[in-house]
Amino acid sequence: MSAINPPARVAFVGLGVMGAAMAANLRRAGFELAIHSRSRGKAAELEAAGAAWCASGAEAAKGSAIIGLCVPDTPDVEAAIFGPGGIAEGVGKGAVVIDFSTISAQETARFAARLLAERGAHLLDSPVSGGPQGAIDGTLTCMVGGDRGAFDAAQAYFGAVGRTITHLGPAGSGQVCKSANQLIICATLVAVSEAMALGKKAGLDPETMRGALSGGSADSFVLRNHAKRLLEGKFTPGFRAELMRKDMRLATQAVRDHGIFAPATAMAAPLLELVCNQGAAKEDLVALGRMIGELSGIGEASS
Repeated sequence: MSAINPPARVAFVGLGVMGAAMAANLRRAGFELAIHSRSRGKAAELEAAGAAWCASGAEAAKGSAIIGLCVPDTPDVEAAIFGPGGIAEGVGKGAVVIDFSTISAQETARFAARLLAERGAHLLDSPVSGGPQGAIDGTLTCMVGGDRGAFDAAQAYFGAVGRTITHLGPAGSGQVCKSANQLIICATLVAVSEAMALGKKAGLDPETMRGALSGGSADSFVLRNHAKRLLEGKFTPGFRAELMRKDMRLATQAVRDHGIFAPATAMAAPLLELVCNQGAAKEDLVALGRMIGELSGIGEASS
C-alpha cells in the first residue's frame, strides 16, 4: 500500500474528549478532515478549523483514505462500523479504518475479518495510552494490531496523534497489549496506595515519602502522577474509574482466554468494581487509593 500523507482526505468518527483532540491534531497536520459524532455540538471547534461535518459515519468514510474511530466500548465500535449509516457503508476498498477504542481483542479480530471480507478495507486496532493531555499534545502511545501494510501506509496519520507507535501483530494484538497496560497501571496503583496508607498510618509525611520512593527503584509513572493526585485529593477526572473498570473486565477476559496465571489482575479487578459500586464511578481512577486509605482506617489519603 502507498503511504497516505497530507493533504489526503481522512475522517474521524467519535468526538469525545479523546477523539476531538485527536481529530484536531489531524487537521493541524494538514489532512483534509471529515468528522462525525452522535452530537454535532462537539464538532463546532473542528468545523471552525476547517473540518467537514458529515451526517453519518458512512458519509465521513466515503472518499476517505483513513477513518479513525474512538468510542467507549465493544458494542459501540460494532455499531459505528457495521450499524445503519456506519463506516462500512461508505468505506472504499483498500481504505484503512483505525479503531482507537479499548475493546475486546476477540471481537476486534472478528470485526477486522468481516470488514476485509465485505468491503476490502483494513481494520487496525490501536488502543492508546496517555490520557486526555496526551491526546491534546499529540503524544499518545498507540498499540497497534492488524495488517502491516495498512499500518505502514497510515504512518502520517498515526504521527499526527501519537509519539510512540508500535505494530504488535495481527488484528487484536493492540487490544491485548492495552489490557496488559491497564492491568499494570491498576496493580501498581493498588500497591502505591497501600504504601501511601502505610506511611500515613506509621506517622510519615506521605508526600515526603513519595519523593523518597520516586528517587529509587520503586519509581513509576503511577507513583509520580497518580499518587500525587491522590495525596492532593484531586478526584476530578482525568480517567474515570468506570472506564478503568471496563478495561479491567477486558483484561480479566484476556488472561482467561490465554490461560494466564494472573493473581495481580484477580486482585485489582474486583477493587475497581468495589470503588465504582461505592459511588465513585465518575471520579478519577485515583479514587481507588482513597478507598484503600479509608479501609485502612485513616480516612481520605489526602487528610
